Amino acid sequence: MQFPAPLIRGQLIKRYKRFLADVKLDSGGEITAHCANPGAMLGLVAPGSPVWLSISDNPKRKLKFSWELVEVDMGAGPTLVGINTGHPNALVAEAISSGIINELSGYPEMRREVKYGVNSRIDILLEKSGLSRCYVEVKNVHLMRQPGLAEFPDSVTARGAKHLAELSAMVAEGHRAVMVYLVQRADAADFSLARDIDPAYGNAFDAAARAGVEALAYACELAPEGIEVSRRIPVIE
Repeated sequence: MQFPAPLIRGQLIKRYKRFLADVKLDSGGEITAHCANPGAMLGLVAPGSPVWLSISDNPKRKLKFSWELVEVDMGAGPTLVGINTGHPNALVAEAISSGIINELSGYPEMRREVKYGVNSRIDILLEKSGLSRCYVEVKNVHLMRQPGLAEFPDSVTARGAKHLAELSAMVAEGHRAVMVYLVQRADAADFSLARDIDPAYGNAFDAAARAGVEALAYACELAPEGIEVSRRIPVIE
């Protein structure tokens, strides 16, 4: 996924009210940017952190800047982290189409945001004549508390547990169901659940695994020019 226009660099002043961030632009001046991330963003909101913003020319938008990337250092040198939770579904769909996610290859038909379960929409539905459907749910991952170990979730997510239960129901109906944890950072070597942050989600994950729901984790390469899904990393349950 390439950004449609060059990102604008600045320094984070503060993130507040979950969806707002004040930024001092390198070019001068201070602005308020939209933060498309409802999570806690642990370790990613230190004042002074280098950040990159996209800019919209939509006159109907209240805030024309959107926070896209932040630079952090876990001890092995600076790395970029994608914080925009609006991108993972498109990134995974693109990676499936290009054959990067081998485990989800072989399905010529792909649909997104298809209604299923109890008043939900599946992120990606893969289909092929003669095969059962493949339901793919995507979760954005950016939490890292130990060098190299990406974790999810970074806050309590009852909605995430609900999605696991609905994927389990699809398996019970004879379909395939896959949870893809997309790690929007390049310094991840492994993925694990942050069970201490949300024990209920951990329990829901275990139940889904017993039911036959598959779990995949993929890391990304990030640059101010764009974000690409790059490699699979182990899921440590």
